[in-house]
Amino acid sequence: MKKKLLLPLLLVIFSGGFLQTKAQSTASKKENEKWFKKQEWLGGLKLQPHSTVDVQEFSRQYHANKKYWDEAFAFLKNQDLTKLKPGKYPIDGDYVYAFVTDDPTKDYDQSKWESHRKYIDLQYVISGEEKIGVAPVADVKVTEPYDAEKDIAHYSGPGKLYRAKPGTFFIFFPGTAHRPNITTGGNKPDQKIVIKVRSM
Repeated sequence: MKKKLLLPLLLVIFSGGFLQTKAQSTASKKENEKWFKKQEWLGGLKLQPHSTVDVQEFSRQYHANKKYWDEAFAFLKNQDLTKLKPGKYPIDGDYVYAFVTDDPTKDYDQSKWESHRKYIDLQYVISGEEKIGVAPVADVKVTEPYDAEKDIAHYSGPGKLYRAKPGTFFIFFPGTAHRPNITTGGNKPDQKIVIKVRSM
């Protein structure tokens, strides 16, 4: 008798939990968008996120790893970026670090689609400008399989190109392929910082 009563009770509990989770998920999306627009997470950094940033994924990653994201934004805020020489800059061990480059941009055919799994890319053009391609990994075809040591895979396929210049940063999560360093004309010098944040 107890077993007969237990099964319906469990069904009621789980179905109720499912409905509650679904409701929370809808509310969470709105709350994430509201939180993102307030930009308190920037910690006073006077830069803007590009419109391609996945708000829901950023909120998940940020709240799972707030310390590391706060350190990344603080680095951008507290450094005189224009005076940083090319090279690697430690921020928090293997969890957060930066690379600065100062190289000419490339023709489209000389660039490659790429994605990462272990790290998220925050890319910001300090001076100069470039175009960056953005596409869902699901929409491009693998040309070089994922290399765990280098944390990179390469692809071919279509995507949208966006102009990247000072004032706006891009964030690329594991599900987003990106094609950076494309010339806007003339292969001019392009000073850039890429901050790597461990993905959760």
